[in-house]
Amino acid sequence: MLNITQNGTNRLDMELSGKLDSEEIKTALDELVAKSENIENGKMLYEVIDFHLPSQSSFHACVQCSGLSESSIAPAVLTDKTWLKKTSEMEGALIPGLEIKAFDRDQRAEAESWLSE
Repeated sequence: MLNITQNGTNRLDMELSGKLDSEEIKTALDELVAKSENIENGKMLYEVIDFHLPSQSSFHACVQCSGLSESSIAPAVLTDKTWLKKTSEMEGALIPGLEIKAFDRDQRAEAESWLSE
């Protein structure tokens, strides 16, 4: 399950739980693109509750959405998975103009503070 909600004029909140199939990913990415269309210098709080690696077709759907990496949204990732925190921050370091900061799930207040800076 992937829920995307708008939180104010320049922020999106996403919550991922479980395993997504390719259709769910495509639907979620379409929703993400639509909701982020008019956001500039925006923020995103991305909470990963229960992560399962996507199937190959699901992963391909994610890769097709590479245009989002060029958007002007800075995400904070909440997860208890150390490898996912490191991967998220590495992605932010590799993509020019994209800053990603990862936090433990119990550090929501810190993530909120980072987003409001």
